Amino acid sequence: MSDSHSFILTVVCPDAVGIVAAVAGYLTAQEYFIEESTHFGDPDTGTFFMRTRFIPRQQSFSRGTFAAGFDAIASRFGMDWHVYDTRILPRVLIMVSKYDHCLNDLLYRYRTGALRMTIPAIVSNHMDLAGLASWHKVPFFHVPVTPENKAAAEARLMEIAEDSRADLIVLARYMQILSPGLCGKYPGRIINIHHSFLPGFKGAKPYHEAHRRGVKLIGATAHYVTADLDEGPIIEQTVERADHTMSPDDLAAIGRDVESLTLARAVKLQLEHRVFVNGMKTVVLR
Repeated sequence: MSDSHSFILTVVCPDAVGIVAAVAGYLTAQEYFIEESTHFGDPDTGTFFMRTRFIPRQQSFSRGTFAAGFDAIASRFGMDWHVYDTRILPRVLIMVSKYDHCLNDLLYRYRTGALRMTIPAIVSNHMDLAGLASWHKVPFFHVPVTPENKAAAEARLMEIAEDSRADLIVLARYMQILSPGLCGKYPGRIINIHHSFLPGFKGAKPYHEAHRRGVKLIGATAHYVTADLDEGPIIEQTVERADHTMSPDDLAAIGRDVESLTLARAVKLQLEHRVFVNGMKTVVLR
């Protein structure tokens, strides 16, 4: 992405002739320079998706002025649309348990600017990774979860999310199931990393089961969290080759790398407003 002060326009509406021309024509008339524009019309659902990044030539932008002119186009096509200022970094709350590989990768990409976000807090049901959070100067909240206190713990999680004004919640190997209430409060705004290429081997020891079955691919899936466990719309998937010489520990090592990479890719796509929920699937405009 360039260093210019740019904005991202996202559009979702029923598919129709003339949408691209109408949007591009309006931006051109306002002397906005279009840096990038991608769109997709889904023939199965009849839904149109569009993402356009543009720069005001005068380096000034008023949402009110933009909306006043764009509303007529939006009304004509029945658009659900949003404009995002790329200089305003999304606030990402990270939740984790004991496994540190995904969190460590996200924090490194955050520290180096590869992921353009702010992290107001890290939440964990264990204390193991408090030092890692401290080293990166990110506030750490310990919220232990037991069968007896699960409701109170989740109420505390929701309080932290609200206090931190989280735009996105990332489960970086958070080994607790979120309630339907919490999932419903942040639809399309909670991303989880699953340790398999869904659908695949589930359970506590997926790599041992994969080893028993002699798999040739190790995968990971990043998806949105919904009330249906591991059934949310898939954002990103990655696979790596495996063979008969590898032990369960070898497969787990590959899995850690794949999980970290897949989650980071999904978070980046979300931060750049490239992901659109389309029923049980997603449209990712790269």
